[in-house]
Amino acid sequence: VLFLQIVHILNMTSAKIVSFLLHPEESLHSLQNRIEFETGISTGNQELLLETGICLDPRKPASQCVIDGVRGWDSYMVYLFDKSKTVYDGPFASRSLSDCVNYIVQDSKIQLPIPQLRKVWAEAVHYVIGLKEDYSRLFQGQRAAMLSLLRYNANLIKMKNNMVSASQQLKAKLEFFQQSIRLDLERYSDQMAYGISSEKMLKAWKEMEEKASQCAQAEDIGYLDEQIMALHTEIVELQKSPYARRQGEVMETLEQRAIDLYKQLKTRPPDQAYSDSTDMVKIIVQTVQSQDRVLKELFGHLSKLLGCKQKIIDLLPEIEVALNNIKEADNSVMQMQGKRQREIWHLLKIACTQSSSRSLVSSSLEGTASTPAATWLPQSSSGNSAPHPLSSLAAPEDGENFADVIQENMNYLELFSSILQEVRQEQSCMMVS
Repeated sequence: VLFLQIVHILNMTSAKIVSFLLHPEESLHSLQNRIEFETGISTGNQELLLETGICLDPRKPASQCVIDGVRGWDSYMVYLFDKSKTVYDGPFASRSLSDCVNYIVQDSKIQLPIPQLRKVWAEAVHYVIGLKEDYSRLFQGQRAAMLSLLRYNANLIKMKNNMVSASQQLKAKLEFFQQSIRLDLERYSDQMAYGISSEKMLKAWKEMEEKASQCAQAEDIGYLDEQIMALHTEIVELQKSPYARRQGEVMETLEQRAIDLYKQLKTRPPDQAYSDSTDMVKIIVQTVQSQDRVLKELFGHLSKLLGCKQKIIDLLPEIEVALNNIKEADNSVMQMQGKRQREIWHLLKIACTQSSSRSLVSSSLEGTASTPAATWLPQSSSGNSAPHPLSSLAAPEDGENFADVIQENMNYLELFSSILQEVRQEQSCMMVS
């Protein structure tokens, strides 16, 4: 018997406790099926929370409900919530009276012998203590719901921070990209008259600018931020609420009064004296009324907690969608930036090629026009020869003729023609792309 594992489940929708003997290596799903049979709550709607607000892990065995420790295995409770409900219809009916206690409640002035009265009052004290313990367990279930809500809220804050950070990064990248492409379009327009032009590339850049404006919609998360901030405010108010703290002081006082009355009765000699139960019945009635009041407050507060939790559950998928949209827009901006930079470098390559071809043409034309003149010009009267870019060429007196110079010019002309052909091909390829 000492090695048996018993799990106690407090059904928060009915305030009733159901206990189960756990089989060795029983799965949590098997336990949930048994809970469904006893409570009528389907396995899909069951939420099982420990005192710390941690939800039971379906991947672990059912023995996770029983925690070993100094408190003993029989003092832990698992709290059952119905996820399909956010409003709990408390308070519930108090525990039923025993026959003898109900007898004195019906007629508190009835005279009973002291020995018999001791037995009746002992059960009455037990009843008062039971009412207080019922409230304590339900309050602990409310506390578990609050801790669970705070765990969900922590996850919400983490996702919100990731969303805000991604939105800010996207905003910065969009501003940089839009400023860059506006500057590129201005500079491109300035050089079209004398430089390189490509209508297809210009159209692509303008489409990028429009697409960047559309991507800016993904960074708009203001509506989600407002909902999250409103939820934070609501949760803080729930934490500050007096109903979030234990309200059983009156019941504890009544419990002590009932115990003191019973102790006073025990000191009386067991003679043939009789006494009524007026004082004890007053305590019972006051305890029932106090429990009814605190349970009404407890379940009202619990419904607000569960409502906030459901709002968080509904918000999480929306934040996930917004985060995915931001990431897609970010990737789109980076791809457009990379494409635009590749096109700019391609333009730079064409410009450099054209510049090289122009320099080769000018140098070859200069050599063709100036060589004969330099060869046959007489020396100046001052005796100093004029500088010439082709001064390294051999003079006629070295034994070379003009045929060599003409052949060299022809070689330059063929090279220039091939360069022009390559430039035309690159320009045509760029227009196609």
